[in-house]
Amino acid sequence: MNIVSTVPYTAPADSEDQSEFTSHYVLPGDRTRGILLVCDHARSTLPEVYGNLGLPASEFERHIAYDIGVEAVVNGLAARLGVPAVLSCFSRLLIDPNRGMDDPTLIMQLSDGAVVPGNRDIDDNERNLRLSRYYQPYHRAIDAEIDAAIADDVAPVLISVHSFTPAWKGVARPWHAGLLWEDDRRCSDLFIQALSADPNLVVGDNVPYAGGLVGDCMNTHAVKRGLPHTLLEIRQDLISDAEGVSQWIDRLADVIDHMVVNDQIKSLAYNRASGDK
Repeated sequence: MNIVSTVPYTAPADSEDQSEFTSHYVLPGDRTRGILLVCDHARSTLPEVYGNLGLPASEFERHIAYDIGVEAVVNGLAARLGVPAVLSCFSRLLIDPNRGMDDPTLIMQLSDGAVVPGNRDIDDNERNLRLSRYYQPYHRAIDAEIDAAIADDVAPVLISVHSFTPAWKGVARPWHAGLLWEDDRRCSDLFIQALSADPNLVVGDNVPYAGGLVGDCMNTHAVKRGLPHTLLEIRQDLISDAEGVSQWIDRLADVIDHMVVNDQIKSLAYNRASGDK
C-alpha cells in the first residue's frame, strides 16, 4: 500500500470558528411526486478551521473525500423532476454521513492509502462536535423532509445517489451503474430493469458494493421507517465532466418520470405499507 506524504497538522484550537460552515442544503420540490433524493457525499469541502486535515490538497480531488460528479447529477435531477433533495456540504473525511455512529469507519484515519493526520488522535469531544455540527443536522434535514411528506399523506421513495471508482485495487469495474438495496429490493429492480434496457449499459445488482450496512443513510431513513428505497452508484468516469453529467441526468429523469407516470412510485409506497415486499 502506498501511503501518501502528509503535511504538518495542528488540531483546531478554537472550535467556535466552525459555526459559519453549512452542513447541508435542501432543494425544495413537489413532495406529492413521492420521491426524495439524497446525496451523502456531495462535496469535498471542510470548515476552514480544519485546513486539509493534514493531507495534500490533491487528496480532496479523489474519491476518498467525496463522490465525484454526484452533486451536479442530483441538482440537475431534482430540477428536472421537480422533487426535493438533501445534500451534504462536508467531506466524508471529516465525518461520513453514510455510516452509523458506532461504525469504526465513521471518521477515517486511513483511506485508500492516505493517512489522515487530522483524524488520527481525535478525542471524544472532537468526535461529538463533528457529530453535532455536521452529521446530525444533515440527518435531521432528511428526517424533516420525510416527515413533511408523510404529513401530506405521501410516503416518499428514497433515492440516494453515489459514485464509485472505475477500478479498485488494480481491478477494473465493468459496471456503468449499480443499484444497492437492503431487505426491500423492489425499487432497485425497477431501476435495474429500466437501465438494462440500454444494451450499452452494464448494470449491477447490489454491486460494486452490497447494500445493507447497519446505520447507513438508507438503513436509518428508509429501512427502519419502512420506506422503499434504492442507492444508485454511478461510475465516476461517466460523470466527471459536464457532458457525462448531462447524459446521466437525462437518462435517470426519463427512467424516474416513467415510474411516476405509470404509478410505479406510488405502488412501491402502497405495497410497502401493506407489508408486501
